[in-house]
Amino acid sequence: MNIKEFFTKKQNIIFLAVLCTFLWGSAYPAIKIGYEMFLIPPEDLYGKMAFAGYRFTLSGILVLSLNYMLFKSVKLPSKEDVPKVFLLGILLTGIHYTFFYIGLSNTTGVNGAILNSTGAFFSVILAHYIYSQDKLTISKTLGCILGFAGVATVSLSDGIFKIDLNFFGDGFIVLAAFVSSIGFIYSKRLSKRINTVTLTGFQLLFGGGMLIIISALNGARLSGFDLQSTSLLIYMAFLTAAAFTLWTTLFKYNKVGQISVYKFLIPVFGTVLSGIFLGEKFVSLKNLLALALVSTGIYLVNSPAAVKMLKDMRKQHQN
Repeated sequence: MNIKEFFTKKQNIIFLAVLCTFLWGSAYPAIKIGYEMFLIPPEDLYGKMAFAGYRFTLSGILVLSLNYMLFKSVKLPSKEDVPKVFLLGILLTGIHYTFFYIGLSNTTGVNGAILNSTGAFFSVILAHYIYSQDKLTISKTLGCILGFAGVATVSLSDGIFKIDLNFFGDGFIVLAAFVSSIGFIYSKRLSKRINTVTLTGFQLLFGGGMLIIISALNGARLSGFDLQSTSLLIYMAFLTAAAFTLWTTLFKYNKVGQISVYKFLIPVFGTVLSGIFLGEKFVSLKNLLALALVSTGIYLVNSPAAVKMLKDMRKQHQN
């Protein structure tokens, strides 16, 4: 069985797509556990940047290594493309994960998993204004409405009309999601001329390296290295590299909509795993409702079946 046959086999598609979403979901509790293992207090901005920098630099090396093992080659960016890849690294890894790591240190893993899903909806809205062939549809619009309703729900306090939003926690997670959306749209433009693996591997290296340099210049360094903390750091780098490599390979051999629809599982896994490993309460009416709204929204935004179903319902209503 060759690579194409393996990645187009139905049961393999389901297993690998679910595995990718599980890996991405596991990052939420892993980051918060990492703060404790590496002795990074909530107020240590540069310590968080160093932690992220080590992770993503190693991830970049692993992405390029894994793809060399799969495809026996790694394409280097051309001289004229290097500044563009570097800019993407600053945006998608440097700025994005600075907001994300700070935000996650000031909110729960459950909230982070749900709020970070806004990136899917920001991408849909931005694409509507940037790409003429990627306009908002009924399905996408409904998905965005449900998604942002889920975000509003998770921000509610005990009083149903009382908003409990921590800007440097929940707010930074939403900002990270917005920056991520801009970064991915920019990467989509670059991927038309630059190999996807090359683009991601090197932007992770550039972005991660930038975070390490900035944190080092400000006197930050990671401490608390032992077998457990080192294993966690390697796992976090691996999950980024493995999930990206598998996800992009699935995209390469299958229809985009067939794979993207599984993204609704990311906040589900992130919420459940945060509850298990961080001891956070996630089985509450507020969290379950928010999770259901966000996951349904992501499904509607990405699912070709949902688009067809809503079109059929609209035709029946018109008749």
